[in-house]
Formats: sequence, structure tokens, C-alpha cells
Amino acid sequence: MKYALKRILWMIPTFIGIVTITFFLTKLRPDPVMQKMLNPDGIKDTSASQQYVDQLRHYYGYDKPLITQYFIMWKNILRMDFSTSRIDHRPVIDKIKEALPVTLWLNVITIFIVYLISIPLGIYSAINGDSRFDRGLTLFLYVLYSLPTFWVALILLKYFSGGDYLDIFPLTGLKSDYFDDLNWFQKFLDIVWHLFLPIVVSVYGSFAFLSRFVKNSFLEALKSDYIKTARAKGLTERRVIYVHAMKNSLIPIITMMAGLLPGLFGGSVIIESIFSLPGMGKLAYDSIYSNDETVIIAVVSFSALLTLFGILISDLTYAFVDPRINLDQEKTS
Repeated sequence: MKYALKRILWMIPTFIGIVTITFFLTKLRPDPVMQKMLNPDGIKDTSASQQYVDQLRHYYGYDKPLITQYFIMWKNILRMDFSTSRIDHRPVIDKIKEALPVTLWLNVITIFIVYLISIPLGIYSAINGDSRFDRGLTLFLYVLYSLPTFWVALILLKYFSGGDYLDIFPLTGLKSDYFDDLNWFQKFLDIVWHLFLPIVVSVYGSFAFLSRFVKNSFLEALKSDYIKTARAKGLTERRVIYVHAMKNSLIPIITMMAGLLPGLFGGSVIIESIFSLPGMGKLAYDSIYSNDETVIIAVVSFSALLTLFGILISDLTYAFVDPRINLDQEKTS
């Protein structure tokens, strides 16, 4: 309990630092109001009077000192009121409510599939090390790991979403135009149909990294003294491997879950933009492209909170995996 409280308290300055850096980075970009006054050729629109420009700057709060804008931002964050978007004037919190579930489901499904496949692969490689199949599997996984995400996404769209080849999966979007006319099971299948390629792109690169990590962790567990003791007691090899060794090799594997979260949220920007999924990644990309400061701050705030809580949950899970671990004592020693 003491350790959990300490970690939560440490999350506060971390969160403040992330949001503060984001705020000042947004201020390094050109004035959003002045950008609105530019025509497509980048030339200032002379039809807009200075009075109109001043009114816009006052409406958005850009006429206030920078430090005042900074404290107003924190006031809005604490109230969970991020004002309105500078582009479409919709409440930012409404846009977050629409986008956040898409990204969360995409990342939860991705983590589940990655662990479901990588753990058995890693264990098999540890037990059957240096076999021909293991060497071939390792080569195949590292080839996948080396492929750029955006390139794989574009290749899948080219060959499986129309064009000159197969037309199996939708090109973009989360659901079909006739989605509202479907029953609940058909809606579920329609969403799965749309998410299949994005999930493939999300998971393929993690197999090589996580399976190798599982293999190394499992090999270290097999070399431990308690494994030698278990074998000396006459326990079956199956029980030694799948009970004793697996239980103790789970701790570093859980650690990797905390590291996957930031990477998945970052990767969501590319995947959701390419597949036009209305999630946090695409919302972040669109807001950065259009210099929509309020949306940028909101997206960073929610993403940072989710990542920090994911790391906290990962740390606290240690005690459940192995009750012998005393987090309070370990961290204070």
C-alpha cells in the first residue's frame, strides 16, 4: 500500500512535466489565428480586418500572457473541460469520448493477441533451443520485426483492400455505411472485419521482441536452483516446466506489458491515420496537422494518464504473481 501510494504521488510530477512540455511545444508553432487568415497559397487574406483578427485572438485567449494561458490550461484540465476545438468548434471532451474507446479496444486486443501467441512461442523456443524449427522461426520473426509499420499497412491495403488485387477487407473506417441496419451480431462481425488489418499491423512487430524476451526469461528460470531441486525430487518435466519455471518467469514478462503501452499508443497514430480509424491516434494526427492546441493538450493528457496507470498496474501485479515480493521493502532497501 505504501509503495502504491508512493508511485501514485510520483505520477503527479511526471504528468505535469509531460503536459507542460507539450504546452510549450505547441506555442513554438505559428499562431493558429494567423494561420486561419492564410489562403491555400500561404498568402495573408487582406479581406480580414485587424479588428476581426483581434476578436479571434481574444476569443481563443491568445491575447493573454503565456503564463496566464498556461494556468488556464491547467484549470481546464482539472475541471475536465478542454474548451472547444479550434477547427470545428465541437467540445473537445466529446471528441475524446468518441475516439478513446476505439484506441483502447485496438490496444487491448493487440496486447491480448501478442501475449497469447508470443508466450507459447517463447516457451517452445526455450525448450527446443537450437533446433532447425527454432532457428527458422527466429529468422522469420526478426524479418517481421524489421518491416516498417506504415509500409506493411500500405502493402496490406494494396493487396487485400481492392485496387488491382483482392478486395477482401474494407479500405478505411471502423464500420460500414449500413452499420445501423444490422443486428448486434452482424455489427460485431462488421467491426471485426474493419479491424482485422489494423490489428495485424499492430501485432506482427511485437512477436519477435516479446517471444525472444520470453525465451530468455524462461531459460534463466530453467537454470535456477529451485528447478534443479524440483527435478531432484522426481517431479515430472511437464510439472517442472509449466508450473515452477513458468510461474517465476512471468515477472519480467509482466514488466514488458508496461513498456508495450507507450509504444502501442504511439503506433496508433500511424495505424489509425492510414486506416482512417476514428481513434486517439488519428485525432492526434489531425489536431497536430491543423495546429488545434486544445485537442493536442487533451489527447496528450489522456494518453499520459493511461500510460502511467498502465505502468502502475504492471508494478503492482508483481505481488500477485509472486507473493514473496515485498514491494515496500524492495524499493526502500
